[in-house]
Amino acid sequence: MSKILRGAAAGYGAKRLGGGCVTTVLVFIVLWLVLGSFDIFS
Repeated sequence: MSKILRGAAAGYGAKRLGGGCVTTVLVFIVLWLVLGSFDIFS
């Protein structure tokens, strides 16, 4: 369940911050790693 919440939060942030297709994917990856390293959704 924590991966689903982390993915949803990263996806929402990527949608808000990303400009194009490549930028959105890069922002998603960065947010996924940041949210995972802080154990926010564990």
